[in-house]
Amino acid sequence: MKLLAIDASTMVATVALATENGIIAEYTVNNKRTHSQTLLPMIDVVVKNVGWDLKELDYIAVTNGPGSFTGLRIGAATAKGLAQALDKPIVPVSSLEALAMNGITFSGLIVPIMDARRDNVFTGIYREIDGTLYIEETQSAMSIYELIDKLNAWDEQVLFIGDGIKAYEEKIQEGMKVSYQYAPITMREQRASSIVQCAYKIIKEGKYVDGAKLELDYLRKSQAERELEAKKSN
Repeated sequence: MKLLAIDASTMVATVALATENGIIAEYTVNNKRTHSQTLLPMIDVVVKNVGWDLKELDYIAVTNGPGSFTGLRIGAATAKGLAQALDKPIVPVSSLEALAMNGITFSGLIVPIMDARRDNVFTGIYREIDGTLYIEETQSAMSIYELIDKLNAWDEQVLFIGDGIKAYEEKIQEGMKVSYQYAPITMREQRASSIVQCAYKIIKEGKYVDGAKLELDYLRKSQAERELEAKKSN
């Protein structure tokens, strides 16, 4: 089984090629260039470096949210274009679950936090049991203060992962009453290799989809949509 994994849900663009035996190649870029400029060239590089033909792929995995509205759409458009051209199914992977997978070795609550601006985060609560990542609380958008209250009520060790650490480190430090730690810097960003791990579980469950049926889970309306609704209500 040959798999291509793609993510553009944050500032980081990351792609990987894998088989059931492990990661064959991974390429991650974190710079100011837009994902529309980087994703396809990155895919081309890894495919050529390992000597694969895109036609050999069995599945294309892509994060379907939450995250940057623009980034998610670019990632989805890239995956859909390839899936339809190659007639391959898409494996939709939660951006938060993929982030949580970075901390799979942690004993306690694994809490990815993506900065959703204005003291809000995209988050979920996960736990590792016997090498498998389980969802303790499904992904949602909430204030950082609400999340801190939830975690204090759980009264367990917490591992924070994601760009929300940088945005809300001071608020976390002030509010957390239970033991917590931050993932190392190298584990805080999306990694296509973690998307691969999530994708294989989804494939086994038969939850892959036709390219045309891929749906994005933004968890909330865009800023433009919220502003338009506010104008209409006034």
